[in-house]
Amino acid sequence: MLIWLAQWLQSLQPDWTFLRVVQYITFRAVMAAMTALLIGLWIGPKAIRMLTALKVGQPIRGYAMQTHLVKSGTPTMGGVLILLSIAISTLLWFELSNRFVWTTLIVTLGFGAIGWVDDWRKVVNKDPEGMRSREKYFWQSVIGLLAALALVFSISESSNARAFELFITWVQSGFSMDLPPQTGLMLPFFKQVSYPLGVLGFVVLTYLVIVGASNAVNLTDGLDGLAIMPVILVAASLGIFAYVTGSSTYAKYLHLPHIPGTGELLVFCGAMAGAGLAFLWFNAHPAQIFMGDVGALALGGALGTIAVIVRQEIVLAIMGGIFVLEALSVMLQVAYFKYTKKRYGEGRRLLKMAPLHHHFEKSGWKETQVVMRFWIITMLLCLIGLSTLKLR
Repeated sequence: MLIWLAQWLQSLQPDWTFLRVVQYITFRAVMAAMTALLIGLWIGPKAIRMLTALKVGQPIRGYAMQTHLVKSGTPTMGGVLILLSIAISTLLWFELSNRFVWTTLIVTLGFGAIGWVDDWRKVVNKDPEGMRSREKYFWQSVIGLLAALALVFSISESSNARAFELFITWVQSGFSMDLPPQTGLMLPFFKQVSYPLGVLGFVVLTYLVIVGASNAVNLTDGLDGLAIMPVILVAASLGIFAYVTGSSTYAKYLHLPHIPGTGELLVFCGAMAGAGLAFLWFNAHPAQIFMGDVGALALGGALGTIAVIVRQEIVLAIMGGIFVLEALSVMLQVAYFKYTKKRYGEGRRLLKMAPLHHHFEKSGWKETQVVMRFWIITMLLCLIGLSTLKLR
């Protein structure tokens, strides 16, 4: 919005050349981060007081860690604070005609709506389980598949009109038309190596990445500050990939696919980082507020969507390794328990408790130790992911 305002003011006053700085994506990304940070810090205390007055407290499951029982009643649904900061800041600083930012923002708010319903049921109905898994996965799948169908043609072309024309051509070809190379699965650490996916393969991969990332972040959100800092680090790293992919010069030099328009995602990533830091101010141990599913599902969906747009799905798995391990720990724990129960008549566990962060708590690590060590691991993984820009 502000970029259009700057252009209009400069048309009225050509001497105001300082307004040209708004044209630069890097400047707007920094300003988006600062705007989201200030918005979050400003409305944070108000949101905590309001949620506390409404008794929107976090219910604790009966089988949870005993040390977490003291957290019962801490205001939850703080993800609304994050999403509000991201949305306002993004709308102020990004180019409003950019289709990739709109898609990412819609996916983020869509997953946030699912999480809001889940949290609301937990709070109002006093049900720690909230929305049932089948219902949650259904709506996640709807948003994920719609986003995948929109992106498969948007990434292939340079404008909305050309993307629609490509869709029509694909339909007329009997759904058998090949897609441009930039829609293939990119392999990190290799120069221009990608595997063609086709429309169906792209849609399936995109669905798995978006929905998988959303649930992985949600599973990670179990300790004070544990999920939000990795989200900030991964979002900032993906913002660099978005900027490089959107620049024909940098993309050619670094052997990455050039996808016009992706550079604007740096603004969205900046807003995510700023909003995340503001939330961390209140979520640091001992937490004054929890993000809840409304925040975790939305932020995970946003990371997955951005990774798909910049064609870095595998790099997302590397940088978000903590999210991957947390999700795998739950899947393996459940699968092994069911297998041993069927075979031996008694369920057994691989870990002391899932997700993974609870296993380390059961092993004697303090909550703050788990959080800080997971942060350090994520920093290392993000550096490895960023190294793929040059090590090819």
